Amino acid sequence: MRRRLLLAVALTGLAGGMAATAAAQSFPPLPTSKPPPLPAAAVAPQGAKPGAPPAGVTGRTLSTGTGFVVAQGRALTNHHVIEDCRGGVRLRTAGGQEMNARVMASDRARDLALLEVPANAGPPLPFRREGVNVRRGEGVVTYGFPLAGILSSGPTLTTGEISALAGLSDNQQQFQISAPVQPGNSGGPLLDMGGAVVGVIVSKLNAQRIAQRTGDIPQNVNFAVKGTEALDFLRRNGVTPRQVERGQPRAADEVGEVAHPSVLFLRCMG
Repeated sequence: MRRRLLLAVALTGLAGGMAATAAAQSFPPLPTSKPPPLPAAAVAPQGAKPGAPPAGVTGRTLSTGTGFVVAQGRALTNHHVIEDCRGGVRLRTAGGQEMNARVMASDRARDLALLEVPANAGPPLPFRREGVNVRRGEGVVTYGFPLAGILSSGPTLTTGEISALAGLSDNQQQFQISAPVQPGNSGGPLLDMGGAVVGVIVSKLNAQRIAQRTGDIPQNVNFAVKGTEALDFLRRNGVTPRQVERGQPRAADEVGEVAHPSVLFLRCMG
């Protein structure tokens, strides 16, 4: 019973926006062999107050997130970032251009979504080649747009390590990572120190609710969808990203320079 109670309050999604709907903030359903969907009431409201849409764009921003280009005209993000975007999805490129994106496919179980984006949205990021294992303790970098409207309007870089090769309740589709992430990081790339994608940021442990149950505050417990899961999802939807071997380690700022042109700020419009 104690274990079930912990799972019921453990995760919080990372879609930003104070005005986000409960569905946009909730952790999405997982496969039947994984932890069950979280009720909206179990998720702590988080995020940044959305800004006004740019000139010529109607509707309001429900939530914000991150995506990244994986092939020409194609970008990857989380399912929960785009789930309730009745007014469409808007993106902002690294160069500051505002563009429309179209949802082509999504996978609720993996929490992934494929977007059609303009061909000039950015260069594709490569993935680490399948078969080149990700290891515990390996350094990683996140790059995305946390807490839009509160923190920097530009992208934020954080560093950490692969803490475990499975997610909550031994979810084999995810990594546990120590790199700090916040609402708005959802859908951003998790990169190795060579600059290759090894995962997609998806959620964080709800420290407040875990503390209420256990009396202890967990630290730096966050999750990313594994790169192998993302590659399988993309292939099933007609996209074959470039894969590379594990490269020579770089400094974190150099990894950020590699990621920067390819990472997109996403706004879910209502």
